Amino acid sequence: MSKQEGGEDSETAWDKSSTRFTSKRNSEYFDPCQEAADRSLKCLRRNGGDRAMCMDYFDAYKACKKSWMDEMKEEKRKQSKGWFG
Repeated sequence: MSKQEGGEDSETAWDKSSTRFTSKRNSEYFDPCQEAADRSLKCLRRNGGDRAMCMDYFDAYKACKKSWMDEMKEEKRKQSKGWFG
């Protein structure tokens, strides 16, 4: 049996490409507040779902999200000025 016919040493294109992205977390490049969200969820799990124990984490996430949204609005405003703005 050759390597390409399913032998132990066979390595498909799928196997080769899937190893490239193992270190990338989901949404790492899209949401800068993902770490704060993960911390708040971890706190909830650690404290049995008691939201009062995790308010600092929720506040940090809300502040991060607000800052990010304000930044995106400002960037969009700058882009929409156009030629004569």
